[in-house]
Amino acid sequence: MTQYNDKPPMADAVIVGAGFTGLTVGLELSRMGKKVIIVESDATPGGLAGTFEFTDGVSVEKFYHHWFNNDKYVPKLASSLGLADQIITLPSRTGMYFNGQLWKLSTPLDLLKFSPLSLFERIKLGLMTFKVRRIKDWRAIESLSIREWLEPLCGENVFKTVWQPLIQAKFSIFAEQVSAVWMWKKLVLRGSTRNKTGGEELAYFKGGFGRLAQAMVDEIKHHGGEVYFNTKIKQAQVGDHMIKELQTETGETFSGKQFLFTPAFPIIADILNQTSDHQWLNSLRRVNYLGNICLVLQLKQSLSDTYWLNVNDPGFPFVGVIEHTNFDHPEHYNGYRIAFLSRYLAKEDPLWHYSDEQYLAFAIQHLQRMFPQLDPSWVNDFSVWRADYAQPVTERNYSTYVPNQKTPFTNGWISTMAQIYPEDRGTNYAIREGFLMAKQIGEQLC
Repeated sequence: MTQYNDKPPMADAVIVGAGFTGLTVGLELSRMGKKVIIVESDATPGGLAGTFEFTDGVSVEKFYHHWFNNDKYVPKLASSLGLADQIITLPSRTGMYFNGQLWKLSTPLDLLKFSPLSLFERIKLGLMTFKVRRIKDWRAIESLSIREWLEPLCGENVFKTVWQPLIQAKFSIFAEQVSAVWMWKKLVLRGSTRNKTGGEELAYFKGGFGRLAQAMVDEIKHHGGEVYFNTKIKQAQVGDHMIKELQTETGETFSGKQFLFTPAFPIIADILNQTSDHQWLNSLRRVNYLGNICLVLQLKQSLSDTYWLNVNDPGFPFVGVIEHTNFDHPEHYNGYRIAFLSRYLAKEDPLWHYSDEQYLAFAIQHLQRMFPQLDPSWVNDFSVWRADYAQPVTERNYSTYVPNQKTPFTNGWISTMAQIYPEDRGTNYAIREGFLMAKQIGEQLC
């Protein structure tokens, strides 16, 4: 817990959360000459894109991340920090684990070789992207579930083979409630990241996302801002429809003219529960979330030559196996191979309560089904990360009930990954929303 000898002075803006939205707002406001305070409960900046170190000092993200090569807000931000040359664009190798076999799916030719589908079904799957991109107004499909929209487009067998296992692994108990808009946007974005040969190109920041987040923190401090880590906000003191100050779990307070909240809706609802607007509080709690457990492995040997391996085996407990060092070179990680195993789940799931060692043993057991050559001795180090609110669930007609950026308080704002819709969460859109929110708050401070 950060200790203070004196109460921090009143800020122009107090920002809760040092993810990429909060950092972008803080950076932009501090550049305007505003006094900014950012309060973060974690030990490092970046939110879900934050990093950690293995015991040998190698730094890597807690949860796997990359950018798409057509994302424009990341380069804009990096350029403003003089770090545009640190963004690298790399080809990605994707694949699918299905029926006990690994299939490459990086190019149109790979798709044509995917024999679990008939030739007609493969062609239909390949043409589906063009059909999807014809939809210009996502509201036209918002009332449909992914299944209701996608199955007629690609056919029942294609849906059951390719899409249904991924949707089930991603959204668990909410799989049948998620709006078609979520999948539509994913398909449109992925289709627009292909190079001239049909292969996909993705982008990454040298040294990891944490390095970019730290550069933002340093710049904010350079302009006179303050960033507090390991500092959790408990509640707000309010009056006359305004937020007066925020209080931490250990009693410190932060005062400001404007307040921005960037955590998940349930956390914001707990902080601002003194409002008499119970309908607004209920709207925050209406949005469902799934947690995520991410196992990060530091391996002595590679699992495969695929970066992103979707798992379409219903009996396999992970949505995918992401071997990061098939994207960014192993030499950046002391020669070790880095792999992420991600699982979305409700926190009531018994797996959520496994110890780290139990979870590693559970994962290795299943990985060996996919990679029989894998020996537990390959694991040089590992870390398990849990995020309570990793994935907002965008159910049918999500736009009709998701709260906007306003709060019942005249000087309070919210901007979270659940509001990026119709896009899904991602650092590019978090930065975009940060630019927009900084402009709004800056106008209030003029």
